[in-house]
Amino acid sequence: YIDWHTHQMNLTSGQGQANELLYVGFNQDNGCFACGTINGFRIYNCEPFKETFRRDFSHGGIGLVEMLFRCNILALVGGGNNPKFPPNKVMIWDDHQNRCIGELSFRSEVKAVRLRRDRVVVVLEYKIYVYNFADLKLHDHIETISNPKGLCALCPNSSNSVLACPGLQKGHVRVELFDVKKTTLISAHEGALSCLSLNLDGTRLATASEKGTLIRIWDTASGELLQELRRGADRAEIYSISFNFNACWLAVSSDKGTIHVFSLVGPDADQNRPPTAPASGEVNPEVDGAASNPKSSLSFMKGLLPKYFSSEWSFAQFRVPEGKTITAFGPEPNTIIVISAGGSFYKCFFDHRKGGECIQKDYHNFLDSGSES
Repeated sequence: YIDWHTHQMNLTSGQGQANELLYVGFNQDNGCFACGTINGFRIYNCEPFKETFRRDFSHGGIGLVEMLFRCNILALVGGGNNPKFPPNKVMIWDDHQNRCIGELSFRSEVKAVRLRRDRVVVVLEYKIYVYNFADLKLHDHIETISNPKGLCALCPNSSNSVLACPGLQKGHVRVELFDVKKTTLISAHEGALSCLSLNLDGTRLATASEKGTLIRIWDTASGELLQELRRGADRAEIYSISFNFNACWLAVSSDKGTIHVFSLVGPDADQNRPPTAPASGEVNPEVDGAASNPKSSLSFMKGLLPKYFSSEWSFAQFRVPEGKTITAFGPEPNTIIVISAGGSFYKCFFDHRKGGECIQKDYHNFLDSGSES
């Protein structure tokens, strides 16, 4: 059994993992990713690709590594057959001092950790604890349905404190808007949740169920459904969902081996755009002639035919030869980064006007530090 969530993959409970990798996850702005291994952790830069740091322990594996942007503070949880720290403890690690500066202990195994500059969020199977970062005092706690994957999304933007997690019923999402002291409850899917993700400013939520055929986009404040995207017709396990920085695009990876890129602007998505101006060099599909997601030729009969015929399909695709992957948008316009559990790093380009097959621009095996391919 392998847990995979929004921007990370936790391999600590995987059977027969072929390499030293226990965990991979992006940082909050997707500019870096961290790996937990059977004997330490490593940090890699995405653009340009390079290993920027590694810490090897003489004994003990790291099963979760959560970065705080690019600073020297990390949250670590032990993992593997010989964990460095107990799996029911979160260790706050200061790498400048090369030591732990704080710890949080729980009665059960830690499933996930999320950080932002003012909060530490710890996910257990049935509870989520929210702490103040400065003094590690408890700020809030939330009860959830059984959450073995540790699903939880935390908005990193310091001007909007938003957390999304499973509710108390199957397929339901609870969104906490801490700044305005409001809770939004969303009945997102009939089946159990398999993945959820927030955009960078916390205004949009993407969800998928264990069926894995549809991804739904929600307004976090109102709970309104804004867009429905179809990954495919066959059942699939969704490994990751990622918005680009201004929520124009969404990338999805699954066990089918194809990364799907969806446009979040278009005929059915005029309102699904947070009021964020594109940065220099980034394409704004609304004004730059970008195509919308393809639909069935029978979509004009919406309401008369099964939902399948009115769904929006992906705009661009990239096929990965390896199974388990996470994906995020790169810092360069119209690029996606794909990281596999086998140790592969891919950078791909998609045509923002035509869509279709992505073009591979870069590849590295990050477990082989000598690789310059």
